[in-house]
Amino acid sequence: MSWCQRGFKIASKLNQVTLKDHFPLPFIDQVLEKLLGKSHYCFLDGFSGYMQIHIALEDQHKTTFNCAFGTFAYTRMPFGLCNALSTFQHCMIRIFSDLLQDCMDDFTCMLIHLNNLSKVLKRCIDTNLVLNFEKCHFMVIEGIMLGHLVSNRGIEMDKSKIDIISSLPNLTFVREVRSFLGHAGFYRRFIKNFSKLALQLTKLLQKEVKRQLTSAPILQAPNWDLPFELMCDASDSGLEAVLGQRTEVGQPVHVIAYASRTIDLTQQNYTTIEKELLAIVFALD
Repeated sequence: MSWCQRGFKIASKLNQVTLKDHFPLPFIDQVLEKLLGKSHYCFLDGFSGYMQIHIALEDQHKTTFNCAFGTFAYTRMPFGLCNALSTFQHCMIRIFSDLLQDCMDDFTCMLIHLNNLSKVLKRCIDTNLVLNFEKCHFMVIEGIMLGHLVSNRGIEMDKSKIDIISSLPNLTFVREVRSFLGHAGFYRRFIKNFSKLALQLTKLLQKEVKRQLTSAPILQAPNWDLPFELMCDASDSGLEAVLGQRTEVGQPVHVIAYASRTIDLTQQNYTTIEKELLAIVFALD
């Protein structure tokens, strides 16, 4: 068993008796919307981020494990601990909380952008936060953020992830179905009628979901100065909704997000009007 496997085995047992930390994490949609429409971006990546957080000396023995080379315990936070993500997020908030608003919103000119970058880098130095230079990108016009490509064009899917989905073999086991739905479902906001397409996961429907993924539109950030259009639809198998806006009357709708879900057996017996009303309730929820 490798050190990595041994560490996750220990984490599994430790997680069962760990009091869960429900620290709120930011919504991906909200983070992405703040980044849209900018001319340049800077992306900073922590070097082995979790490993930069020390485990309290009195708690290190809880991560003890045995291997062929002896008995060891982690002194830094490893992957696999159930509270690792929330702990890391809490740490980042404490370090950068006073800079978040300026760095995410204030891009009025290049000088301000460089000044904000200087503040962030100085904060990293002051707090001994080490960055991975190879994964940092400065003054680029687009970049990958939370599994999405962001630029002044809008939100797009990460092509490398779509290539993985497109290359998945035909499904033969339950775990493969679950894996495929997990991969494809991450981008469901890009796919019109996703729940209907994925309801019966046959080979043909799987190909159709792949086709929709590889040809999905670029999502636009909401313009709060323009009216919104909410389009709903219902079928015997699911509910769909599209949120969009038009820049001018008569112009095509710019899609902000798609939403869809399947309906249960009781809802399938609703009348057409009731299903349409259910779609409206779902869209507004």
